[in-house]
Amino acid sequence: MNHLLSATIVEVRDASLKQLRSLVAVARYGTIAAAAQQLHVTAPAVGQQLKLLERAAGMPLLERTPDGFRPTDAGRELIATADRIDAELESCRMTLDLLQSGKLGSVTLGAVSTAKYFAPRLLAAFWDSHPDVEVKLVIGNRSEIVEAIATHAVDITVMGRPPDELALETEVIGEHPHVVIAVPGHRMAGRRVTRAALADETFLVREPGSGTRQLTERLFVGAGIQPPLGMEIGSNETIKQAVIAGLGVAVISAHTVAAELADGRLIALDVDGFPMLRRWYAVRRAAGHLLPAGAALWAFLAEHTRDHLPGAFLAEHTRDHLPGA
Repeated sequence: MNHLLSATIVEVRDASLKQLRSLVAVARYGTIAAAAQQLHVTAPAVGQQLKLLERAAGMPLLERTPDGFRPTDAGRELIATADRIDAELESCRMTLDLLQSGKLGSVTLGAVSTAKYFAPRLLAAFWDSHPDVEVKLVIGNRSEIVEAIATHAVDITVMGRPPDELALETEVIGEHPHVVIAVPGHRMAGRRVTRAALADETFLVREPGSGTRQLTERLFVGAGIQPPLGMEIGSNETIKQAVIAGLGVAVISAHTVAAELADGRLIALDVDGFPMLRRWYAVRRAAGHLLPAGAALWAFLAEHTRDHLPGAFLAEHTRDHLPGA
């Protein structure tokens, strides 16, 4: 008996939606002819589907009455199952519609550590218009983020100069000025100086692999100088505190020091060629395509990132710069 029941369950699992809907229609409308009309098929086709379903169930699913066909206990169980399936399919349809519109789904956004000063505000604005999209945010230094792009650990990345070694699709999403910061009262404060004048300054630098470290090293090479390096520091926040403590100067993103410049805890030295204007990019792998949620975030970054960058510094301090530096 148990063996027979097990075999019956396996066969019922092979029942098709067409068979279940034929059963539901006959039970609802009372005759095979009426069911066939509602299903837009022939009566023999409905009869054949019922026979296949009854064979799978191993028992009658309908009984004839003076008022037409009515479901048996087994038939009512299968009809209830069919109703649940249809409800799940309708829910799935609605979900797919939302996915197609980009209003639901998930996407992983990578960001270099400097972008953490505006990425949360940017994501908050994105969620206002796409509340059902789940976004995972991954923060790392440049080398960590490049590795995440290479291994498909992130869908989209906000970063500075995109890596040359990967096939990427990129979009410029904003300008990214860099400045040389110092403690108020620094000997160069309030006067214009050349890059060469920085040769004797002690520079605090980010760790190897950081985009800011690479930019600082390019500054040294371009100016033909090799200033002493005071400390190698793994975060912008610690660099700011070290400069405030008078341990040296640093090249840093203006977006990371907007508050300190505004309240006078730090100053931006007036160095020839600064602010260095770089660019923020949205980056993704060229191969493959973004799912709707990712496509919605990509479009949002392209259109709205500039609105959420720290703007006070740009308005007050940006003047001559080196395009593409």
